[in-house]
Amino acid sequence: MNDTNLKGLEQVDQFLAGTAPVNFKATSRIESYRWIANTLKRFGYHHLCKKEKGLVCRYIEQVTGYSRQQVVRLITLHRETGWVGHRQRQPRHCFAKRYTRADITLLAETDMWHQTLSGPATKKIFERALNLFHDARYERLAAISVAHIYNLRRSTTYCNQRRDFAKTKRSSIAIGERRKPQPQGQPGFIRIDTVHQGDEDGIKGVYHINAVDEVSQMEVICAVEKISERYLIPILEKIINSFPFKIQAIHADNGSEYINHQVADLLRKLFIELTKSRARHSNDNALAESKNGSVIRKILGYVHVQQCFAPMVTKFYDEHLNPYINFHRPCYFAVTVTDDKGKQKKTYPYEAIMTPYDKLKSLSGADQYLKDDMTFAKLDKLAYCKTDQQAAREMQQARKTLFGQIKAIQKAKK
Repeated sequence: MNDTNLKGLEQVDQFLAGTAPVNFKATSRIESYRWIANTLKRFGYHHLCKKEKGLVCRYIEQVTGYSRQQVVRLITLHRETGWVGHRQRQPRHCFAKRYTRADITLLAETDMWHQTLSGPATKKIFERALNLFHDARYERLAAISVAHIYNLRRSTTYCNQRRDFAKTKRSSIAIGERRKPQPQGQPGFIRIDTVHQGDEDGIKGVYHINAVDEVSQMEVICAVEKISERYLIPILEKIINSFPFKIQAIHADNGSEYINHQVADLLRKLFIELTKSRARHSNDNALAESKNGSVIRKILGYVHVQQCFAPMVTKFYDEHLNPYINFHRPCYFAVTVTDDKGKQKKTYPYEAIMTPYDKLKSLSGADQYLKDDMTFAKLDKLAYCKTDQQAAREMQQARKTLFGQIKAIQKAKK
């Protein structure tokens, strides 16, 4: 831009008003910065008053097309350094690259043929290639550190040479069968699940083992300190022996506490079938999950109970809670109704509400499902020796006593 005919600020004001002639020429950004510096020096910008500075700023904005913020930034730079332009950055110090593109390509080829071994194993391959097979291409890679192998694997050159995408492979465990049990109205098909009483300050709580029969809803609950086979195998034997009828199958979710060889061997010896929940079928073990909330969480709550109190909790289950929920606590039982279109719908009529023991007795041919040493006469003595109110009251009192003892022991330890 040729603006030499603008001698003073009055002519600049006329230019902004559009009355003074100016000869425009296309310039580069460097030329624009040089013109801004010359303009600021020619008009003595830094010695002008505020009004005159605003006039020069508007003049620069109109001529260059820069924004107000950009012009102010350039003026500030001129006041601090005496020039207008790009700041020249100091070149960063870069270490010389020791491993070339050919080395990274060689690493990618090695990983491809050996299916990406660990860093130490890969380094051993490089050393063998150089020392044993005398391949000079591996001279630098033979001296590489194990950690730097992983750095090169993250480089762009490596990713461009070798990029592998694989779907998640499911682990095949031949323990149990993935299917929903079909009891066909027969008792002895148990749904089992684990409930953890929570952690507190890094201390684990007890684990509740909840086993529910699918047809009669008879339930046996026990508590263990840990869910390893040392604690779980005896509890499973106890649960199996506690049910009055023969156990035909046990269904669990995919937890490793049940899906393991120790549990499978135990059930195989007892001729009990083991099944596990299917993928994307969250209702396969829904009965046990619902009992976790309606029985265990309702009675025991969410308060932390340390693992050392598992025997006390199990004693409370055996003497009070298990008899109460099986002989004195009514449950809903579904009745399937089929409409004219053949659509089945489950209903819960009032007439179908009964205790699990009453449900067991109401089954057709119920005597044939009982164990050899068990009769309904023996079970009647357990079921009718107390009223429902007495059993509930004793259970609540025992529950209160249990938590009182636990609290007293914990207080004494502190």
